[in-house]
Amino acid sequence: MLPYQPNESLIGGLSCLRELAVSVKPVGVREMSRRLGMEPTRVNRLLKTLAHIGVAAQTNDRKYVPGPGMHVLAAQCIFASGLLRRAIVPLEELGKYGMITALGVLWKDRVSYLYHALPGMKTSDAIGRVALFPSTLSSIGMILLSHLPEKEIREIYAGKEIPGYPKGIKELLPVLRRFRAKGFSVVSTKGSVVNTSIACAIGIPPGAAVALSGKIARRDQSKFHKILMDTASKIGGEK
Repeated sequence: MLPYQPNESLIGGLSCLRELAVSVKPVGVREMSRRLGMEPTRVNRLLKTLAHIGVAAQTNDRKYVPGPGMHVLAAQCIFASGLLRRAIVPLEELGKYGMITALGVLWKDRVSYLYHALPGMKTSDAIGRVALFPSTLSSIGMILLSHLPEKEIREIYAGKEIPGYPKGIKELLPVLRRFRAKGFSVVSTKGSVVNTSIACAIGIPPGAAVALSGKIARRDQSKFHKILMDTASKIGGEK
């Protein structure tokens, strides 16, 4: 929740940092300004500051990319949390079911996948291979959203269209309440093949979630819920 006197400089700097982190190519000041809705002069000052401390770096054409400091932060956060380290073996064990296996965290209205493996994929190829994804189209996103206070969910989607929920927040909230009560979320995608994704949250309060996605029949959902709950306990370090 927003504090009574938020530090706007800190918020602005972290917003720039986040946009650099998710950009697949260098970003200029004006492009960053447009994305964040900030004045170009403010964005320019913030990016230069981030470059000065090594978290950002400037290219020859005066655009910005993540600097070595950002990679240090990412590596040390992964090390300190221990989440990915604890998750690798349990996630590899889920591979025997021949489905997509995923581990992700919630960031505002998006999911960031730390691990996303197609059937038979090597662990080295499954780490950090997928970009941010709309949380309401993801079983991981939906189960993590379901654990947030309703007020916070409303703030996240204020003034926004909600992917998969054309009627907006009034349509989304009852679904989240149902998932929270059940302890797992189910999201189906319809195309040439119907895939069903099931996710369970990890930890109390949850900071991440684990999921399986594939041809899961409705009668088998409870079975895979139990399997994912066991995996979530292993990753969370619960006995």
